[in-house]
Amino acid sequence: MKKILFATTALVATAGVAAAEVTIGGSARFGLGYTEGAAEETRVEQRMRVNITGIAETDAGVKFEARMRLEANEDANSAISGRGPGAAGFAVSYGGFRLDVGNVSDVIDSGDVVDYYGYGIGLTSFLEQSSNGALSLTGFGAGAQDQTTIKVRYSVGDFTVAASYSDRVAAGLVTERQQYQIGAGYNFGNYSIGAAFGSNDNAGVDDDFWAASFKGSVGAASFSVLATDSDSQADVTVGASLNYDVTSATAIRFVVSDGGAAGAETAYGLGFRHGLGGGVTLAGGVGQDSGDNTVADLGVSFSF
Repeated sequence: MKKILFATTALVATAGVAAAEVTIGGSARFGLGYTEGAAEETRVEQRMRVNITGIAETDAGVKFEARMRLEANEDANSAISGRGPGAAGFAVSYGGFRLDVGNVSDVIDSGDVVDYYGYGIGLTSFLEQSSNGALSLTGFGAGAQDQTTIKVRYSVGDFTVAASYSDRVAAGLVTERQQYQIGAGYNFGNYSIGAAFGSNDNAGVDDDFWAASFKGSVGAASFSVLATDSDSQADVTVGASLNYDVTSATAIRFVVSDGGAAGAETAYGLGFRHGLGGGVTLAGGVGQDSGDNTVADLGVSFSF
């Protein structure tokens, strides 16, 4: 009887979505992390993310998507926290056009035209080529969000243009922050170049910023170079990252990031990633952050 009831319930639950699709997937990681000078220098690093995506497509080929995320992380003093699904992101796409609305990434964070993060170091990407930068970006995440973002992207051949607008009211305040971004990118062979410009209007105070990147691959080596600046930074941030495939399963990574805030030290790090098969990766690294502190981690990540 239990088997029949389960089968009947499953049939009823799926009967109304024959023309649609729901996917559930995500990633997880756990290991050890170290940050010199922190209240808890050595910690158990842990995170799990589950993305729930619903997809439907019209007879004319217009695709509609909606996505939410669940996430659990380590917290201060070895505590563990979780964030349930809250804000959703929506998308409409057709051909080379895509519109994203809600809990979604802006132009720079999305990577549509600029490679902002590059090849991160370690299990958690604790150092990236953008680490010394101070750009205020919005991105997709779990739980509630304090802004709504609208982003449009259009690609034709190897050329892509994108623009985004975010509107946020600071918690507990009546001041409103609006952010605009626009950018373009071009792919040519194994290389790509892109740039984006943005502006924050925070209660009437403007903060303009920009980012530009160049990335590519030569044989077993892949690289990315980034430059960013904003009115709130003391100096231009320049960064670079390198991924070298030693074997089909093992890669060595290097990152450096310089400039940015006044008094910031050059951040740099060296790490590795080794595929264990089945979507499981052993990763770790060590480096120095912009505050001249030693940082490191080691652990396992996997996708499902």
